[in-house]
Amino acid sequence: MKILYHHRTQSKDGQAVHIEELIQALREEGCEVIVVEPHAHREAKFGGTSRGIEALKRVLPKAVYEALELVYSVVAYRKLLAAVRRHRPDALYERSNLFLLAGAWLRRRAGVPYLLEVNAPLYEERRRHGGLALERIACWTERHAWRSADAVLPVSRALADIVAAAGVPDERLHVIPNAINAARFAELPARDAAKERLGLSGKLVLGFAGFVRSWHGLDGVVDLLAGPDGAVRHLLVVGDGPARRDIETRALDLGIAERVTVTGVVERDRIPGLLAAFDIALQPAATSYASPLKLFEYMACGCAIVAPAQPNVRELLNDGHNALLFAPGDLPAMARAVDRLARDTALRERLAAAARATLRDRRLTWRENARRVMTIAAELRATRARGIQTDAAPLR
Repeated sequence: MKILYHHRTQSKDGQAVHIEELIQALREEGCEVIVVEPHAHREAKFGGTSRGIEALKRVLPKAVYEALELVYSVVAYRKLLAAVRRHRPDALYERSNLFLLAGAWLRRRAGVPYLLEVNAPLYEERRRHGGLALERIACWTERHAWRSADAVLPVSRALADIVAAAGVPDERLHVIPNAINAARFAELPARDAAKERLGLSGKLVLGFAGFVRSWHGLDGVVDLLAGPDGAVRHLLVVGDGPARRDIETRALDLGIAERVTVTGVVERDRIPGLLAAFDIALQPAATSYASPLKLFEYMACGCAIVAPAQPNVRELLNDGHNALLFAPGDLPAMARAVDRLARDTALRERLAAAARATLRDRRLTWRENARRVMTIAAELRATRARGIQTDAAPLR
């Protein structure tokens, strides 16, 4: 099978993990994958963003920048059309983005089955957080892409409900959550060995991985390191972010700076070995529709997990079975759950074992995701061959 893979992602962060792991998994399953992507993505280092794009955002009026995003669809469409003519792929797989219509245009023009991966309702995200100048156009482009796809692949059931509310029939929706690369977690160091490498032997490690924001409430977790019980506890943050200063300042104020380690951005290959040192893994907050990548990695490392009890998280975790869940936004409740686990070794071990078993039993790997994508693409190709949904113009 030949799959034409297209995305417009500039940065190399959690998005890049999804992109690179799925492409690799498809190739391992025997697919020929032709990738069309921005040059800046290929050149960026992990954890970095395109300096050129960031500069444009700073100097251009919002409406002009958004218009350029829309114009990029024309550039991408021409690249995709050239790739179709050269490679004759069986399907187009596109990672959705705001103002991105290239895939929808290609489906109509070339008749190639169109699979659209959706990771977030980006119109709502940007309208709420970053602001949008071309709101009506942004909303229309997102919904048009969703409705044009032969198959829409949201990463959670909660997100699938949002897409369905925009008019996408349920039969076109296929929930495919994030996953893990089993090979990356196949030879993890033992927990004690992982701690020893970090100079944390004998410590009970509370861990967080990812981009640290103030609403994660990790500065409050620092309080659990104070007092007599806190002497053996250590907070290990694998990542960086704007709330790093809050965490380190709180530790300094309490006189326990030596009980907190923030690694900063680290290379992807180092992450499993660092997460292996976590006794308790923290997911303090999550957007309501996400499929948090760190949860899968925590599970693969056999960590006892503390996370918010919201629908998209409960698609993966059950309170008391493979995690301890707390009411979303209730940071004192999160702290109580962490403290409970810190005092109960047997509970930590039971939850960690159940979390790892969940990954295995539900086959939550990128290879399995690749197989599902291939199955969907093959079914769409067969449907097209039977003359159904032939609204695309013939390719010349």
